[in-house]
Amino acid sequence: MKNIVLPIALFALTAAPVLRAQEGSVPTQALVQLDSKNPQPLGVSNMTLKIDNHPTQVQAVVQVLPARAQVALLIDDGLRTSFGRNLEDLTTFVNGLPAGIEVLIGYMQNGGVVVAQPFTTDHAAAAAKLRIPFGQAGMSASPYFCLSEFAKRWPGAAPEGPRNPEALAPLGPASAGARKARFVLMITNGVDPYNGSTSLMNQNSPYVDTAVRDAQRAGVAVYSIFFSDAGFRGGRANFSGQSYLAEVAEGTGGTAYFQGTSNPVSLIPFFEQFEKSISETYVATFDAAGRDLVRIKASTDLPKTKLRTAQLVRPGTQLAD
Repeated sequence: MKNIVLPIALFALTAAPVLRAQEGSVPTQALVQLDSKNPQPLGVSNMTLKIDNHPTQVQAVVQVLPARAQVALLIDDGLRTSFGRNLEDLTTFVNGLPAGIEVLIGYMQNGGVVVAQPFTTDHAAAAAKLRIPFGQAGMSASPYFCLSEFAKRWPGAAPEGPRNPEALAPLGPASAGARKARFVLMITNGVDPYNGSTSLMNQNSPYVDTAVRDAQRAGVAVYSIFFSDAGFRGGRANFSGQSYLAEVAEGTGGTAYFQGTSNPVSLIPFFEQFEKSISETYVATFDAAGRDLVRIKASTDLPKTKLRTAQLVRPGTQLAD
């Protein structure tokens, strides 16, 4: 009997971790963006995925269509009033968004977002709500406070259950339709005044880290355009802000746009790159287990193509029906 019982016991011991890994797995979705000069369609057959370094089956890969996307344009109200020269670029961008994309216009103030125009597919109405920033130095308090609060209170999103006890009530009226891919485009100098000095030796901000985690939990890809604040000037402050914006982009699967350490003459090239990124983004569906964030890594065998995702994803995140 010992020769029979021992193999069974060993099988039970080796199988248990697999069963535990499977137990509690829930359907999960994440944004995946192609990074290629000549993008080709992404699908289940040419994509591989690892969750917490374990190979994971991809169940579906669906391209994000305009009607299934939301773009939150968040403008720092502390930007220099000279930003008004770029207002026409903003208007052109909002009016030119593909039909069906929902756009929100918000201004970052005092650690939160003042919504001037809730999510709408009426791009002309949204463009009409654009204005020159107030230009008061540090008015956002910190763009990362604003991003955190906005991600946790994503307008129209239903509050999460016990899986995310930190979830808060939605901010503003719900948008029409069901689940959609979420994108944020921030225009800010990126400086975190609450983290003290902008010295190169002080670039570890807990507030930036929190903003990244909150965006990851909400499944939001964060893009940004660097533009100087009315009160923070000079190469060191600009470098600090750009470093933080790049950190947020890398953590959430977005991109940080900037032109050296000076303000861009035109925002149009950045807007064009942003729209291209959205058009080359997919929603991948897979199973994941865990109560909080798990690490995700995606790759493809498509030629000369890399995949960009958030670094972490919350099991149970749903971005598409």
